[in-house]
Amino acid sequence: MKLQGPKGTRDFYPDDQARRRYIHDAWRRVSVRHGFDEVDGPIYETLDLYKVKSGDGIVSELFSFRRANGTTDYAIRPEFTPTLARMVAARANALPRPIKWFALPNMCRAERHQRGRLREFDQWNVDLLGLDTPLADAEVIAVACDLLAELGVTPAMVQCRISHREVVRQILAALGVADDKMQDAFTLLDAKGKMTPEQFTDKAVALGLGKEQVARFDAMCGKTYAVGDVDALRDAAGIDDDLADLRALDATLAGFGLADWCAYDLGIVRGLAYYTGTVFELHVTVSDERALGGGGRYDKLIELFGGPAMSGVGFGMGDVVLANLLEDQGLLPEHLAPTPDAFVLAASDLGATHLPGLVATLRRAGLHTRMSYKQTRNLGKLLKDAEKARARFAVLLDDTAAEGQAQVKDLATGEQSPCAITDLAQQLRL
Repeated sequence: MKLQGPKGTRDFYPDDQARRRYIHDAWRRVSVRHGFDEVDGPIYETLDLYKVKSGDGIVSELFSFRRANGTTDYAIRPEFTPTLARMVAARANALPRPIKWFALPNMCRAERHQRGRLREFDQWNVDLLGLDTPLADAEVIAVACDLLAELGVTPAMVQCRISHREVVRQILAALGVADDKMQDAFTLLDAKGKMTPEQFTDKAVALGLGKEQVARFDAMCGKTYAVGDVDALRDAAGIDDDLADLRALDATLAGFGLADWCAYDLGIVRGLAYYTGTVFELHVTVSDERALGGGGRYDKLIELFGGPAMSGVGFGMGDVVLANLLEDQGLLPEHLAPTPDAFVLAASDLGATHLPGLVATLRRAGLHTRMSYKQTRNLGKLLKDAEKARARFAVLLDDTAAEGQAQVKDLATGEQSPCAITDLAQQLRL
């Protein structure tokens, strides 16, 4: 019987795992550079934890289970934010503020898999809590943009599109959407790209918008405004609010040097109800990929989990769309696997007797050392194995190994010279 992995999951062979590690290392490196501390939590939580944040409707999107003879329902984590909120609420009074955390969790969602969306995936979460000024929003956006720049992505490839839930709420209210229909309107706007214009109009009319109002709002959502153009956005929105939050964010984004990366787009609303202010999405502009990531401000979430009132802002970025973008744009390095420092070869039977001891010595010295497992003494074939492994040096052991000597060949230049075995570790570090 031939067994296969579950649909929507991945097997990571060495090259695949090297690519995965490359992305993880970049996520971790940039997070630490911006002053965020790494955290993690359990891969499964009680089902009720996810219901607190998203309601009963989330259950159909989860891999949930109950142990035999058990009474508690659990679910494999589909996101990290509820775990983060639970952790913060548990120790809120003891944690120094602002709280700056990041995590690289592996997660599962029971949804239809397609390009850019799998049932199992890795995600980068960055959150800043306890700072209620627009500086917090700008800083998490800065982390996301810095990661993209770190990987060779340019603003011509990805744009961070920013909106504000309160601004959109005022616009919808002015167009006729009642308060009790507002969240339904946000959910509809968030799903707009997945339906035809006719379907969107029909659903919008059911929420209290006439076709003329739908067209007006659609026109506003179809346009982006650059950093520095808050007045133009305000005029287009047709509201009296001075947009103080957006103006403060605008100035901070400019101060961080993010003007080229960011633009305002009132069509970005993020459908989840827990967002309370600024929201943003990282849109790939050079392909039809779905959003690379997104997030926003959630100033009431910690209270839902029994903690004190605390502001928060954060985002998530999955590895699937990011890897697709890097591959499509030719931004993945050709070789991602670790480069061996030395590849030890036995060029004679006597040299072979010294091979295990030398390999062990080099490894204890902290050098990435590989060796040939072939019985042949054909030097040409052995050197091909060393080159295939992309080793920096080949270390050849022949009969002179009994005299404490080895030959060291630089595989980049082809130069070869003798070296005392006792000096090998130091020589290979140069």
